[in-house]
Amino acid sequence: MALTWNRTVDWSADEWRDDAACRNTEPDLFFPVGSTGPAVDQIEAAKRVCRACDALDPCLEFALATNQESGVWGATSEDERRKLRKQWLAARRRSLLAQQH
Repeated sequence: MALTWNRTVDWSADEWRDDAACRNTEPDLFFPVGSTGPAVDQIEAAKRVCRACDALDPCLEFALATNQESGVWGATSEDERRKLRKQWLAARRRSLLAQQH
């Protein structure tokens, strides 16, 4: 997925949520306690649901744009989203610096 999200999107129109596979899944699956031990299996189970979901991309976009720090969103863990944010910020900084020169 291209890291193009921005915080100016109107997320009040959440039609993508209507198509989300997680709507029919126990919500606790997507919010494991911790990231080691049994939580690893729970995270992978949640990601399997996400990978089969039609709303995977908008879900991840929402999670990144709204800085969702907990749970599995768009088939990504908390740590994976932190890395994506760092990559996006670094690319954004490079782009802004290039524009200044």
